[in-house]
Amino acid sequence: MSIHADAATHPAAHGAAMTAQPGAESSEALLKRILSSLDDDKAEDVVQINLRGKSEMADYMVICSGRSTRQVASISQNLVDRLKQEAGRQSKIEGKDSGDWVLIDVGDVIVHVFRPEVREFYQLEKMWQPATAAAEIRPGAN
Repeated sequence: MSIHADAATHPAAHGAAMTAQPGAESSEALLKRILSSLDDDKAEDVVQINLRGKSEMADYMVICSGRSTRQVASISQNLVDRLKQEAGRQSKIEGKDSGDWVLIDVGDVIVHVFRPEVREFYQLEKMWQPATAAAEIRPGAN
């Protein structure tokens, strides 16, 4: 059974049987909602990684940056709030108080929000993607 992204965002169009339930969205629709929130908050260098077949913990991982500790904390809190209000999704959030690296576990999608220096230090993209894909993510990065 497959739910299209428009079905997840417009349940009323499909009758009363489709009610907003936590976890009712497909992982693709959830990913789209997360990417939209990150875009709204001006997250930088957003990378999505398909984890299917690589890990049992989630279907996708999203990694992005904020320019400062304040922006990292704001991006993270806004995402958690939007997911709760718009999709009824509870998220686990860690690291928001420090604002260097925030981890948000939304179930099917794991989101990492970094300050650029911290992101460069840990280089999570390299851990989860082949070397050629990681080089394509950040052209010119040495």
